[in-house]
Amino acid sequence: MSIILLFSVTVYLGHFNGIVGPVSSRYLVNLIERANRENVEALVITIDTPGGFDQAMRDIVKAELNSKVPIVVYVYPDGARDASAGVFITLAAHIAAMCPGTNIGAAHPVAVSPGGEKVDETMKEKMENDAAAYLKAIAKKRGRNVKWAEDAVRKSVSITADEALRLGVIDLIVGDVEELLNKIDGWEVDINGEKKTLKTKDADVVEIPMSFREIFLSRLANPNIAYILLIIGFYGLIFEITHPGAIVPGAIGALSLILAFFSFQTLPINYAGLALIILGIVMFILEALTPTYGPLTIGGIVSMFMGSMMLINTDVSFLKISLPVIIAAVATTAAFFVFALGMAFRAMRRKPTTGDKGMIGLEGTATTNIEKTGKVFIRGEYWNAYSDEKIEKGSEVVVVDVKGLKLKVKRKEE
Repeated sequence: MSIILLFSVTVYLGHFNGIVGPVSSRYLVNLIERANRENVEALVITIDTPGGFDQAMRDIVKAELNSKVPIVVYVYPDGARDASAGVFITLAAHIAAMCPGTNIGAAHPVAVSPGGEKVDETMKEKMENDAAAYLKAIAKKRGRNVKWAEDAVRKSVSITADEALRLGVIDLIVGDVEELLNKIDGWEVDINGEKKTLKTKDADVVEIPMSFREIFLSRLANPNIAYILLIIGFYGLIFEITHPGAIVPGAIGALSLILAFFSFQTLPINYAGLALIILGIVMFILEALTPTYGPLTIGGIVSMFMGSMMLINTDVSFLKISLPVIIAAVATTAAFFVFALGMAFRAMRRKPTTGDKGMIGLEGTATTNIEKTGKVFIRGEYWNAYSDEKIEKGSEVVVVDVKGLKLKVKRKEE
């Protein structure tokens, strides 16, 4: 009797969609390390990215280049793009694949400077040369088109999947992951000088998505979300100040500001823009406190709008705050402070009309002589009254204080 041993082949599948940043870098590096620990047949990473940050990209590329498990980067699905930092990640893979209807390229580095400082031309040139040399080295190691790699950095060229295959930038075009695994079955890849033949057909595919924590933190890197959290934070704190003891608005505001500043640490923030946003909100508060019927409101709108436009100091489109988001935030903030908060402040300053305080200042008539005590008729009711002066019956009086159920009055001045 013969015994047949069947060994299942495992392929890990990860997905990356968004900006290349610290969170996505940790996810992909950890995924590569896990694939190496488990010694799986291959690791497939689907990618759809506009690009991202240099250091995060380099961490991923280093993990790819030193992996003992074949890495397959697949630009997917239809309509996906692999731009800027994503180009480095794709070219560093042992096998690079694309889906029909996708594109790759535009890897020119763009300077992003915290605090709003300008990056001089010399530094820009250094960054371009460094990026070009890095991508050329990656392309040469993986046997890809070195000339195109340099053009992607220096000329920001971008090409379709068909063009990428024809130019030797990628290895194949496939419609989905299943087709990808079937086509690369039997392929021979170089793993640090050693040849390995892939056996991916009918492999067990284990999908390893981002954890909830990683998804949450990656969303915070979105400049629009960071900006909205900043505005909500200001709302919450101001509501808490104007309504002491409410607690919930203050807690939400503080939490939103903390999350906003966490997001800002990965973004090139211009502090002058942040100062203008704060100045705009201060102007709205002043308008609510002391209505100027125009100047402070206009100043607040202009200041907040300009600050919002300046907040992210970069020319990279996917790192900028969306203009519709800015307009909506400025308009909502202006309306909130000018109308809602303004009404609240005016209500706080309005003279009370009920209770003890509401009686003070009311006028009435003495129905008896008032020497130390007597009676008055005020607002349709008879009240016991007293006064520091002698008041004759029929005289007009004004309430100056309330003691329990007795009113302190004085003669109404002519």
